[in-house]
Amino acid sequence: MSSSWYQINNTENLQTPALVIYPNRVQQNIDLLISRIDDADRLRPHIKTCKAIEPVLLMLKSGIGKFKCATIAEAEMLGLAGVPDVLLAYQPVGANVFRFLELMKKYSETDFSCLVDNHFSAEKLNEIASQNSTQIKVYVDVNVGMNRTGINPKQAVELYEFCAIKTALQPLGLHAYDGHIHEPNLEIRRTQWHTAFMQVKIVWQELLEKGFSSVRIIAGGTPTFPFYAEETDVECSPGTFIYWDDGYQQHFAEQPFLPAALVVARVVSLPDETKICIDLGHKSVASESDLQHRVRFLNAPELQLISHSEEHLVADAGENHPYKIGDILYGLPYHICPTVALHQFGITIENNEITGSWETLARNRKITL
Repeated sequence: MSSSWYQINNTENLQTPALVIYPNRVQQNIDLLISRIDDADRLRPHIKTCKAIEPVLLMLKSGIGKFKCATIAEAEMLGLAGVPDVLLAYQPVGANVFRFLELMKKYSETDFSCLVDNHFSAEKLNEIASQNSTQIKVYVDVNVGMNRTGINPKQAVELYEFCAIKTALQPLGLHAYDGHIHEPNLEIRRTQWHTAFMQVKIVWQELLEKGFSSVRIIAGGTPTFPFYAEETDVECSPGTFIYWDDGYQQHFAEQPFLPAALVVARVVSLPDETKICIDLGHKSVASESDLQHRVRFLNAPELQLISHSEEHLVADAGENHPYKIGDILYGLPYHICPTVALHQFGITIENNEITGSWETLARNRKITL
């Protein structure tokens, strides 16, 4: 009898809860991503999902040389991996400006850039860079509706011009993240994306008319990747594609990426005739969504989750259920990105066997800097 793709044969010494990663599926997801765009040079994956060097090396080997990240630690991990081009998709403020300069100095073979969305931050970046006799490359972050970061599109051109006259700043282009767009219906999502992206396009065209050449656009995440892939002047930044998850699998069926990371848990208690308790608490799987949108067990899809705490997940298995203490459950997280960050390392599974591990290095707020 053949094994399911996710089954692990040698679980006797597997400590649970555990994050497990399937490298062959990771590579298939990378290959699929590249096949869906005209030029791999337009890909700038966000590494917030994997936070590990090994999948970054797989992407580098596959021809992807630009990456995006959200923390200094993630940026340093990319420097350690020898990535040529890294955008810190975050605006350094306070002491993080000095950390960013240290990063640039320590990993001088990597071309680092960061975001800016206001005059005060731009002035501070310029001042500190000048004091350190260096130049910082920046992208103006444009708010296209998520209302988390970014400048009003109507004010973006003026900020770009402001950065351009600063001797220690080098504006390279525009950045926009449309994470508020996650409508399952493809055509509705396309319409929402178009409304958001047109705001960036208008800023971009005005900058070109003002004589700024080679203004780049870095935009989007996984939900809008199919649309940006059609825009030949845009660098695309999907992130979740690398491991995929239950939420994206349910909502974005047009993108057939494969689940490549699971959480493995065990039944640890049978509190009554119908309930089972599993060692998969808040500390092991992302819990920001409602209880029914946290994890789905591939080998036990009938389980109804009824309570969740720090170390335990209780489910109703029904009367006369077959579950016993020690049974292994394979869970597909609803949101894989924060789930990965809860685990110090991911155990690699190939041909249904444990083969090693990938350290979740950038889950730490600091590596060396």
